[in-house]
Amino acid sequence: MAVSLVVIGGGLSGLAAAIRFARFNPNVLILEQHSRSGGLNSYYFRNNRLFETGLHAITNFAPPTDKRAPLNRLLRQLKLKRDQFDFHEQLQSEIIFTDTASLCFSNQFELLKSEIESAFPSARTGFEQLLVLINGYDPFIPRSFVSARQVLIEHLDDQLLVDMLLCPLMFYGSSVANDMDLGQFVIMFRAIFQEGMFRPGGSIKDLLDLLLATYREYGGTIRLKTPVTRILRQGKKAIGVELGSGEIIPCDFVLSTIGYDETLALYDTPSPVHKEQQGRMGFMESIFELPVNSLPAGSHNRTIIFYNQGEHFLYQPPVDSVDFRSGVICFPSHFQGLTEPQTAEIRTTHLASYDQWRVLAQDREAYLKAKTAARDASRVTAEQIIGGFSHSLLFEDTFTPLTVERFTAKKEGAIYGRPDKIKDGVMGYENLFLAGTDQGFLGIIGSMLSGVSMVNQHILPKT
Repeated sequence: MAVSLVVIGGGLSGLAAAIRFARFNPNVLILEQHSRSGGLNSYYFRNNRLFETGLHAITNFAPPTDKRAPLNRLLRQLKLKRDQFDFHEQLQSEIIFTDTASLCFSNQFELLKSEIESAFPSARTGFEQLLVLINGYDPFIPRSFVSARQVLIEHLDDQLLVDMLLCPLMFYGSSVANDMDLGQFVIMFRAIFQEGMFRPGGSIKDLLDLLLATYREYGGTIRLKTPVTRILRQGKKAIGVELGSGEIIPCDFVLSTIGYDETLALYDTPSPVHKEQQGRMGFMESIFELPVNSLPAGSHNRTIIFYNQGEHFLYQPPVDSVDFRSGVICFPSHFQGLTEPQTAEIRTTHLASYDQWRVLAQDREAYLKAKTAARDASRVTAEQIIGGFSHSLLFEDTFTPLTVERFTAKKEGAIYGRPDKIKDGVMGYENLFLAGTDQGFLGIIGSMLSGVSMVNQHILPKT
């Protein structure tokens, strides 16, 4: 008997898609190659402690009264209630450029507006006009690439302000070097600045466990440590998938959440892969664990710091293995109302070169030595901004683009996927579709809505 829907990939997009479909038809199967679900947003254990991967904060916060907000639309689509979750809003975040400019923002958009009016008074009218454009723009209508940077320059006429606004949006969702498509910019501006950031109480494991329990209650099935090696096709239809074990699973529909090129690589006959016009964006992230009372003064009342120390903000694959001139410093315990943990984390993120790390990995010892040196450099950079914490370290770890590729199979470890997105999710077959990062929705809420929307548009029967 054929499975009604096979979902390739058990990340948040795949889980959301499968839950949505299982509400109407329990004959759905998630195939996940890793030993646990979550994809880019998962977890691991060290020293009897759980450490999260990927999750800094969830964007798109909205109060329960805002029925049209992405967060609340997602909960309705999955038939989940807000009281099943323990949401905590950010304290306050900051954008710091060199020693001369900073902008604070929170889940109250008026704070950012007042900061811009104070620091960039000449841009006030232009910023108001930009907001009119953003609020009236539909980012989900298919269009050719429109440069968000050019639109910002035209409205604000201030390169520093343009770079400061782009910095958080790029680090949290851009797959394009030094620019963003205007539609992607609008999505991220709304998600980060106008709606804001939050996180669930507990860990990402608790969120994943809740989603998996909901999925199983609807009758859905997930198989872990089960890689798909081929998507079997006949004419213009996918007829099934073949697993690494050689088992073949016939199915009516396939929804892939693993990426566009990664999906093409599973075709049973070679298919052309469109040449990318630019390199993929890779990142290095480090975790520093220390006692709560050892957090430096510069971290107090800050949830996330986005910084740039270069003369210009460059968001592009670096020439060296890591570019420390810009990055993100996150404090995962700094959300409103969270129970204070026994130990706290500082997480740092920087642009990294997949190619450089791949060369280093040819010599295991050189690779590990380079990871340690890069982590030390990241820590020193963070200490210049928030104050010292080296003397109190309990644990530290670092992920390179190769780490991401190894555990998620994302091509080149690029967490935001390919620069060109497949916005309609269509892969050229009647019953094979794409969801997730390469479909174009961004962030955790966006990724989950991607899975839901592709099921709604292409797979569920139209009534």
